[in-house]
Amino acid sequence: MTFGKKVALWAILAAVLYALMGYHYIFEGLSVPWVLKKSHWTLNYTFFSIHGKTNEAIVAIDELRQDGIADLLVRIGRMSEDERELLLYKYAPEEEEEDSS
Repeated sequence: MTFGKKVALWAILAAVLYALMGYHYIFEGLSVPWVLKKSHWTLNYTFFSIHGKTNEAIVAIDELRQDGIADLLVRIGRMSEDERELLLYKYAPEEEEEDSS
């Protein structure tokens, strides 16, 4: 394999790794996935299906909640704005609750 092909292969692998570590791919059934940018690089919840899950179960996942899954659920019409506020309040970190008191 020539040097140019090796560089191209490593560049492609780096791009795939970046796409996997930098974004959540949210699926509902066989539809085209929605994409959420991750707040920090990790492979946790890279591919996540919301099919058959309750809104509360989805929003309860810290990493997805911090990255804006509740806003996505409202945008796709799966959850109302009021339900979003209620669930975000329910799962708010305790430090934020103490600061607002």
